[in-house]
Amino acid sequence: MVGSLQSVRAIYFDLDDTLCGYWNASKLGLRRTFEKYGPEGFDAEELVRHWAAAFRDFAPDLKRTDWYPGYLLTGEPTRTEQMRRMLARIGIDEPALASRLSMTYMEERDRSLELFPDAVEVLDQLRPIFPLGLITNGPADIQRQEIETLGIGTYFRHILIEGEMGEGKPAKSVFDRATSIMGCERHEILMVGNSYRHDIRAALEYGWHAIWVLRDSDVPPSASGDTLKPEALPQGAPEPDATIGSLSALLGLLGL
Repeated sequence: MVGSLQSVRAIYFDLDDTLCGYWNASKLGLRRTFEKYGPEGFDAEELVRHWAAAFRDFAPDLKRTDWYPGYLLTGEPTRTEQMRRMLARIGIDEPALASRLSMTYMEERDRSLELFPDAVEVLDQLRPIFPLGLITNGPADIQRQEIETLGIGTYFRHILIEGEMGEGKPAKSVFDRATSIMGCERHEILMVGNSYRHDIRAALEYGWHAIWVLRDSDVPPSASGDTLKPEALPQGAPEPDATIGSLSALLGLLGL
C-alpha cells in the first residue's frame, strides 16, 4: 500500500464517470434521440450543438434557481426544460416535442450506460476488505435508476445521493454525514472520484484521502473551447494522493 494510504479503513466512490461512463452514455443518448425525433432540417450533430449551448446557459446556475427543489426529486422537469430551450434556439415552440425528446433521451441514455470494464473486478476485490460507500450528485430518481441499471447497489454499505439529502458534493455537510455513518476518523476514509472540484478537493480539504480518476473520455457533451479536454489540476491546488487513469490502478495503490 502506498505510504500515504496506510491509514485507510473505508472507501467512498463517486458514480458518474468514476464507476460508469455517464458522459459517453449522454452523448450517445442525445445522438440517438435526435436521430429518431429531431425536427426536420437539422441533423443530429447540429442539434447536439444547440443542446450544448442551451445547457451552458441553463445548468451552471441551476442550484440558485427555483428549479433546484424539483430537480432534487426528479430529473424530468429540468431535462424537458433543457430540450425546450434547445428547440427555442432554432425557432421551434412545441412543448409536446420537447417532452418526447426529453423522455427518449432519458431512455436512450440509460440504455447506453455501462460500467467501466474494470469496475466490477475492483469492487469485488475491495468489498471483502473495506466497507464501501457511494456519494453521487444528481436527482434522486435518476441516480437510483442508474444504480439499478448498473446492478451495483449491493456493493455499498452506504449510498448518499444529492437528491435524497437535499444537497450534494462539495458541501462540507455531505462529508460530515458520510464520515459519521461510516464510523471512521476522517484520515481513515478514501474518496475515489473523477471531479477535482466535487470529489477530490472537497475530500482533501475535509481531511480525507483522495484518488483522482482522470480519463480522456471525461468530457461532457456541453463542452466547448478549452473544456474539450479532461479537467486539469488548478494551479496551486492541493494534490491528490494519486492520479490514475483506470480503476484497476487503485488496487496496486492499496497493495492488492
